Amino acid sequence: MQHKIAIPDTASLPQAAKAFAELMGDETVYAFYGEMGAGKTTFIRELCRALGVEEDLANSPSFSIINEYRSDTTAELIYHFDLYRLESVEEALEIGVEDYFDSGALCLLEWPERIEPLLPDDTVKVTIRVNPDESRTLLIDIPD
Repeated sequence: MQHKIAIPDTASLPQAAKAFAELMGDETVYAFYGEMGAGKTTFIRELCRALGVEEDLANSPSFSIINEYRSDTTAELIYHFDLYRLESVEEALEIGVEDYFDSGALCLLEWPERIEPLLPDDTVKVTIRVNPDESRTLLIDIPD
């Protein structure tokens, strides 16, 4: 099933993140697609806040590839991946990406196309589309 969330401007991010969080079910792997500069990191940071992560902890894991957060409200473990710097699927296997997916923790992935063959069948695909007026639209494909 596909859902859409409009993000007219950055001031709307908290409401969009809350709406997204309300759509989240039992799935644990969320793959965020979008061009460079579309706002993947910005949205994930806001989503982490909506899920109870302390505000200044949720930053881009560009240099570490994986950041780990814990929700202050639910104690849920959240892994934020930035896979942009990965050279191959083999490199993803070496860092144990499948173990993270199997852990039951929430996994939020930027640049998932780098490891597409490793994504679980129940991965929620989220596309961040940049509109002509620079607003954003989230297209959320939740598997049946």
